[in-house]
Amino acid sequence: MNINTLLGFAGAALGFLGLASALFTIRAVHGWRARCLMVESSLTAVHRELELMASISVKTGRRVKRIEQEYAGVADRVDQVELRGAAPCFDQAIDSARRGADPGKLTQQFGLSRGEADLVTRLHGRKMSA
Repeated sequence: MNINTLLGFAGAALGFLGLASALFTIRAVHGWRARCLMVESSLTAVHRELELMASISVKTGRRVKRIEQEYAGVADRVDQVELRGAAPCFDQAIDSARRGADPGKLTQQFGLSRGEADLVTRLHGRKMSA
């Protein structure tokens, strides 16, 4: 065996190792490419879900705001009723309506709203003869 034969074997071995390394690298790149595609697909799905959640959140926020606005009116009304002591005022307003008081007087005297005063006079006021 001479040096040229040894160098030929070494070159062939290095060539074979280079080819094996290239094949291994190509295989690894294909694996990473497949993983990248899976991650991109998952990211797209997460993005769609996030947009859906944002849309739901906006709608829920609008509903909460509307409910808060409606509740604020109810809360104010309850406070007014509690401040005036609802039952005695209505009892006194009914008695006054039976004695002939008009809705304006009931509103001024007992703090009733115009609708409440009208209702009390219609239900308990003196009947007008036609």
